[in-house]
Amino acid sequence: MNDSIYLSIQNSPRFKELVRRREKFAWILSAIMLGLYSGFILLIAYGPHILGAKMTPDSTITWGIPIGVGLILSAFVLTGIYVRRANGEFDDLNNAILKEAQQ
Repeated sequence: MNDSIYLSIQNSPRFKELVRRREKFAWILSAIMLGLYSGFILLIAYGPHILGAKMTPDSTITWGIPIGVGLILSAFVLTGIYVRRANGEFDDLNNAILKEAQQ
């Protein structure tokens, strides 16, 4: 591609919308993950008795294990949510921007 195509893409209202929407979505997901991790750290600091409590009286597993695994899984889920939206909505916008620029 030549410089004029890059400039037309950069000045396109659709491109600016794509950048704005993608950044907003990424910040929202980042804030959710930060909140989950911060909550987990605060639980470690101020509620270790909760994490150290056995799930059942006969169990050797404490509540800290499923909560920690849930935190790790939440990162995969949020990544999946981003990938799904990126492969759908964001790719559609990107393709429309490229078609518009090549005309």
